[in-house]
Amino acid sequence: MKVLVPVKRVIDYNVKVRVKADGSGVDLANVKMSMNPFDEIAVEQAIRLKEAGKVEEIVVVSIGIKQSQETLRTALAMGADRAILIIAADDVHTDLEPLAVAKLLKAVIDEEQPSLVLAGKQAIDNDMNATGQMLSALLGWSQATYASELEIDGDSATVTREVDGGLQTIKVKMPAIVTVDLRLNEPRYASLPNIMKAKRKPMDEKTPADYGVDVTPRLTILGTFEPASRSAGVMVADVAELVAKLRDEAGVL
Repeated sequence: MKVLVPVKRVIDYNVKVRVKADGSGVDLANVKMSMNPFDEIAVEQAIRLKEAGKVEEIVVVSIGIKQSQETLRTALAMGADRAILIIAADDVHTDLEPLAVAKLLKAVIDEEQPSLVLAGKQAIDNDMNATGQMLSALLGWSQATYASELEIDGDSATVTREVDGGLQTIKVKMPAIVTVDLRLNEPRYASLPNIMKAKRKPMDEKTPADYGVDVTPRLTILGTFEPASRSAGVMVADVAELVAKLRDEAGVL
């Protein structure tokens, strides 16, 4: 079985994001970038399936600027077999919309014919949480989102999903799209020997034109703003004063 894992280059989750002074977007100048954490979990799960003998090949694909090859090399160092880079933008500030990404991934899937697509549930830069669902609709494949557990048995996958109020276990027929959540696994660190080996693993470079996909944006960002700062807390003398403030000032009682 072949598994396809889309990965995205985003601002490292440890970096404090700064909004541009003109409100046109986020400042990415001299900012540390890394693989989207949810995508990293998807790569780890694909590797574990391979180690369990259920997967023969892991293909990772990234869509964006040329520097995304660094993200792909990280996935290759973790244990993926080969990579595909689709260079769809020249400016680091250009963020492709989920529908364009889904159309490109569908074209890749039509060529590669994987049985399973493992993807992060969302990217931490735009929080769209839409690509996996759109890809499922375009392909007509089964989908399971927010996966915290995954088991493959023949031509079906059993997925435990995190939903409001608890956990839900579903069984989907393969081929399928599975988007993963934080509690699925703990991604491994790439060892130095594997990092060196990753430099020799194949990476194909493509463009949207190679797949006949138009990535022209359909959305316009009107403005980007910092969230409002929280006001300082206050100390109360006793429970009675706390209850009074909750009732009279906060209006929650």
